[in-house]
Amino acid sequence: MAAVDISFRIGGEAGQGVESSGEGYAQALTHAGFYIFARPNYHSRIRGGHNFFTIRASSEPVYAIKDTVEILMALNAETIERHHQAVVPKGAIIVDKGVDFDQALLQGRDVWLVRAPLMDIAREQGSAVMANTAILAVASALVDLDLEAMLAVINKNFRAKSAEIAERNEAVARAAYRWAQQSVGGSLPWALIKPDEAPQRVALTGNTAFAMGAIMAGCKFVAGYPMTPATSVLEYAAQHADEWGLVVKHAEDEIAAVNMCIGAAHAGVRAMAPTSGGGFDLMAEGLSLAGITETPLVIYLAQRPGPATGLATRTAQADLNLAIYSGHGEFPRAVLAPHTAEESFHCAARAFNIAEKYQCLVIVLADHHNATSLWSTPVEAFDIDSVEIDRGKLLGAEDLERMAGEYLRYKITDDGVSPRALPGSHPKAVYLATANEHREDGHITEDALISTAMVQKRTRKLRAIAQEMRPPQKYGPDEAERTFVCWGSTFGAVYEAMQHLNEQGKTANMVHFVDLWPFPQEGARRALAGAKRIIDVEGNATAQFAFLLHACGGIDVDEKVLKFDGREFTPGYILAALKE
Repeated sequence: MAAVDISFRIGGEAGQGVESSGEGYAQALTHAGFYIFARPNYHSRIRGGHNFFTIRASSEPVYAIKDTVEILMALNAETIERHHQAVVPKGAIIVDKGVDFDQALLQGRDVWLVRAPLMDIAREQGSAVMANTAILAVASALVDLDLEAMLAVINKNFRAKSAEIAERNEAVARAAYRWAQQSVGGSLPWALIKPDEAPQRVALTGNTAFAMGAIMAGCKFVAGYPMTPATSVLEYAAQHADEWGLVVKHAEDEIAAVNMCIGAAHAGVRAMAPTSGGGFDLMAEGLSLAGITETPLVIYLAQRPGPATGLATRTAQADLNLAIYSGHGEFPRAVLAPHTAEESFHCAARAFNIAEKYQCLVIVLADHHNATSLWSTPVEAFDIDSVEIDRGKLLGAEDLERMAGEYLRYKITDDGVSPRALPGSHPKAVYLATANEHREDGHITEDALISTAMVQKRTRKLRAIAQEMRPPQKYGPDEAERTFVCWGSTFGAVYEAMQHLNEQGKTANMVHFVDLWPFPQEGARRALAGAKRIIDVEGNATAQFAFLLHACGGIDVDEKVLKFDGREFTPGYILAALKE
């Protein structure tokens, strides 16, 4: 059977439930057995402004949204005005029969306009706010999607709140689906026929997957100040705090949040702070405190465009330099950049393990794109039994009992990592931790030789941390005319652009980085050895990763495809940039 690949887009005004409707439909398509990739697009306001949600469903894995859609679901006239040109020939636009819009926009277009009695059905079967349910049901009928997939999600999402609301939404969905089957007169040229043996999948955002992974990795303390797009990590932790024994603090600001986390981690629990660029700026002094006290700390930095407030609900990859170099003075850290929900889940355990093994800062560098996008992933990818916990040189009471002499918290060692005892856990585990430079026992010093030795001790950790960094992954044929280089969330768009070029007989491959710092020099050199034409793809204006590749790997790129308008890459954007 030929692969099915259909994109849906629902649009309307902020406050019309566009995002919740889109996410629910993405869940329904996943429940029906399809691979999905879905993206919200919204303004940073509660009411007003145009929002839309795009869902791509396929019988084969998909990694990015397309520039075109097969079905446009318009909750208002503005949606048609803004997106009609994205609808492919033979595609459909669904809108309530009472919505007035300029029909000249569709003149000469081979587009199917479906004017449905959405509000009438919603009012008759439930209430006006359920028009979203009606429009999704009509779309399902047009592509022959079994309505049961929608009904299952409606039941799951609404029944816990109110059985009556669930039943009314189900009635609206059934009535709208029935109207479309009886009144539209056929279906689109595409059909979403459920795969015969679809594995059980779950649709998760990068944020949700990371929060799940953090909890499974033993995180017990989360503190933050809400900031898009990291807020849902804080929310997920709060929702499951009682279930998993977490302490979750909505701090008064990011300065308080990072210091709370440092205190919690110093006391012995795994702690993290989710934030975005502006909040991360406020944490810089705290990062340095964690650096000199050698406190394990995980920061989840979900990027958005800046400077300042910037584009608060858009995406960017412009905080790479910030993550690598933030904080005063010099101290070791690791920077990881997950790119899918599955990678985000497993990245959490790696982040906490590295932080505790090397008693250092670990920054997980996400962005709005992978933080809020939905992927459908096989359930077994999130196997909690696969999560390993490594707490490094953490001493127990028996270790301290066997220890001859005084316990030295900052003992100078060959690898730079000192044995770590939790304060107060044993009579020997009483020591001073200070933001000043200190001796091995923690007491303050300004001695030049001791200061030099302590800086060298902390710096030695970088060699060991570097061994934890995975080399980049190479995709596509070994020999190719062009090689894409990318990191983080650009993965999906680059991967599909590469596939398209190879299908057209224009050979391409790609080298994708997930572990960014310490920079995997040898891995980068091996992966890019013999590359004929290196094309850097990243979401910033100054090609920050290309500079890192040159500075740390001695590798120069031949071309750059950059995007810094706050919107995500698409395969079409990359291919068009190559032609230009």
